[in-house]
Amino acid sequence: MKKMILTLLSTSFLFSYTLTIEITGIENNRGQLLVGLYNQQEGFREIDMTFKKGVVTTLYNKSVIYNFEDIPKGSYSISIFHDENSNNQLDSNFLGIPKEGYGFSNNIRHALRATSFDEAKFELISDMNMTIQIEY
Repeated sequence: MKKMILTLLSTSFLFSYTLTIEITGIENNRGQLLVGLYNQQEGFREIDMTFKKGVVTTLYNKSVIYNFEDIPKGSYSISIFHDENSNNQLDSNFLGIPKEGYGFSNNIRHALRATSFDEAKFELISDMNMTIQIEY
């Protein structure tokens, strides 16, 4: 039994990967970046519904690198926003248009609607690097 548990644990580490994200286009060093890794459509873009969440509190030179480690093979999407006032939400105007910067995997942007999980989806099958541009 112990041998089987050790085998399962070691196998799970063999099939987990690192996802390195270069986040560019940051307009200023105020606040924080909230980085959400999602593995399903439900709750996509909601920071409390992530598969894994990251927070970057030190912003320099308009770009940062963030790593998610030990991620299993699968389909994922990323949503990032620049929480300039550190209130843990993407502030928007009375029309629902974001007042803070945001970005998605695949650098998907729509003028009149929100990006979906499927549009931002990518397959993680090995260690991966990607760049996500923040738009304001």
